[in-house]
Amino acid sequence: MPEFDLSSTTLIAFTVLAAAGLVHGVLGMGFPMVATPLLALQGDLRQAVIATLLPTIAVNLVNIARGGSWAHSIGTHWPLVLLVPLGTVLGTLLLVSFDPVPLQLLLAAVIVLYLIQDQLPPGLFGWVGRRPKLAYGVFGLGAGLLAGSVNVMVPLLVILCLELAMGKLVMIQVLNLCFLTGKLVQMATLAALGTVGVTDLAVYLPHTAVALAALWLGFRLRDRLDGASYLRWVRRALALIAVALTVRAMLALSTAA
Repeated sequence: MPEFDLSSTTLIAFTVLAAAGLVHGVLGMGFPMVATPLLALQGDLRQAVIATLLPTIAVNLVNIARGGSWAHSIGTHWPLVLLVPLGTVLGTLLLVSFDPVPLQLLLAAVIVLYLIQDQLPPGLFGWVGRRPKLAYGVFGLGAGLLAGSVNVMVPLLVILCLELAMGKLVMIQVLNLCFLTGKLVQMATLAALGTVGVTDLAVYLPHTAVALAALWLGFRLRDRLDGASYLRWVRRALALIAVALTVRAMLALSTAA
């Protein structure tokens, strides 16, 4: 497997992971959604997913330990926590089997979905509350598939959480539990396929430390910042990232053609 070469861009990588950790600390979610597309702009999507494995696992572990009541969240929403890893295996197989360039377009589309979810027709997901078991299957497998292939599951899970009227703490717990189990399964799948090993992941221990330091700062800022304004700037940044990813992928595809 080609190494994810950050030798000439270490400072940029640290900055990206710090920004993602800060966002996750303030919002309780968002680390892979911010980090993955920005790192993909430096290398490729497959490499970006590998680079964020350890930092994502560490960030989610800290969030789960800090939030409390995680056992209750598992007891209530356990089907989702089981189905997301299953979808992640399928998405990971997709990631290692196909050219990652087109997947960047999928990642851009997922970000757009996240940005416009509050503008979707209000009755579009009305069936979720009436048939929660089916919703767990559809959204759990779909989110896992996206997590494994493009490292982003937030849009689908946020829609599900909102439709099921989860409280803020429960929502953060469920999201982080899904992120954690999905990443652990993805790491095991990549290891089984011989795509990544312990040595490959050890390279990213300093990056993980940077992400955790930024996460801690995000926790400190969570109660001090104007959440609405902060989220608005994050959404604008994500929109720019989606545009950049789309342009980059289209240029790569046109060059290959």
